[in-house]
Amino acid sequence: MIVRALLAAFGVIELLFPKRLVDAVMDLATTENSEIEFRPWVYTVARFEGVAIVVLALWCGRCGSDEDDE
Repeated sequence: MIVRALLAAFGVIELLFPKRLVDAVMDLATTENSEIEFRPWVYTVARFEGVAIVVLALWCGRCGSDEDDE
């Protein structure tokens, strides 16, 4: 249940703030001297990924609760 909540929270953050999240992750993944420019569609894809993560977290929660009720 906690993992689903964390995934859902991450998905919402990625959905609402794709530029901040992508830039923060790329700052962690690259050195200071690296100059990386993203194509405009990268942030749109990040937003779709956030929606997919939220839907997956909600869907898995729904499926898991059906099995617990039996």
